[in-house]
Amino acid sequence: MKKVKITVLKTTLDEELAKEYGAEGLDKCPMMREGQVFYADYAKPEGFCDEAWKAIYQYVFALAHNYGDELFYYGDWIRKPGVAICSCNDGLRPVIFKLEATKEDAEINYTPVR
Repeated sequence: MKKVKITVLKTTLDEELAKEYGAEGLDKCPMMREGQVFYADYAKPEGFCDEAWKAIYQYVFALAHNYGDELFYYGDWIRKPGVAICSCNDGLRPVIFKLEATKEDAEINYTPVR
């Protein structure tokens, strides 16, 4: 298993939906900043949003296992091998992530409970 680089590409706010459904003063995601970089494999990186992790972890897991040599979804989604562009599931203020396979080995940094 290899590590996957996660870069925050964009934080957004759908102003039309936020005006209709959002709480007063709702703005872009307060947890993530454009340009932030995280590394992950089997576990959520420290400081990463729990909800965003739930939305992207399956892509991280896939990239961690194919080492970036293949295209996702038979080449009809992303044109660069080892890359996925994903978002969190916040419908009012989604955050867009770039996931990239690396050649860096993942390490288990905890003791499994048995």
